[in-house]
Amino acid sequence: MFENLREDWITHERDILRRGLWVMAVYRFGRWRYRIRLRLIRRPLSFLYKLLKTVCEILTGIELPCEASVGKRFKIEHFGGIVVSGDAVFGDDVVVRNGVTVGLRRTGIRGAPVIGDRVDIGAGAKILGRINVGNDVVIGANAVVIEDVPPNSIAVGVPARILPRHRAGQVKRAQRTR
Repeated sequence: MFENLREDWITHERDILRRGLWVMAVYRFGRWRYRIRLRLIRRPLSFLYKLLKTVCEILTGIELPCEASVGKRFKIEHFGGIVVSGDAVFGDDVVVRNGVTVGLRRTGIRGAPVIGDRVDIGAGAKILGRINVGNDVVIGANAVVIEDVPPNSIAVGVPARILPRHRAGQVKRAQRTR
C-alpha cells in the first residue's frame, strides 16, 4: 500500500490538495484492508474505509470503489462526476478526466470494461459494457465507447468511431506527401 501511495503522490505532482490523490489514498487503503485476515481488526477498518469513501465522494464527486482494479500511476486529472464500476480493470499509466463513466452497459448485466496501459480518457467520455480497450489508446472527450478498441487507436464520437493513432512523425510525413 505504501509503495503505491508513494507513486500516487508523485503521479499527482506531490500536491496534497489534488482531489485525485485523496481518492487514490482511500482506494489504496480499501484494497489494503482486504489483506488483514483477522476479522476483529478488519471489521473496524472496513467501517473506516466506507466512511472515508463516502466523505471522499461528497468532497470530490469521484466514485472509485476498492473492488475495481487500478494499475500503477493511475491519474485523476480533474475531479467531479467520475463514476467507476467495481468490476472495471485499469492498466498502468491511465489518465481520467472529469465526467468520465466506466461501467456496466445496462443494469443487471455484469461485465465492465478492461482498460489497457497508457490510456488517456477525455472529459465526459463513457466506456460501457464488457469491452477491451487496448494499450496506447486515446478516448476523445464525450465519446461513448461500447465496443472493443484495438491498441494504438483513437475513439471519438457518439457512438465512438475507432481511428488509427498516428505518431507525431507519421503525421508530418503524411502532410508532406499531400
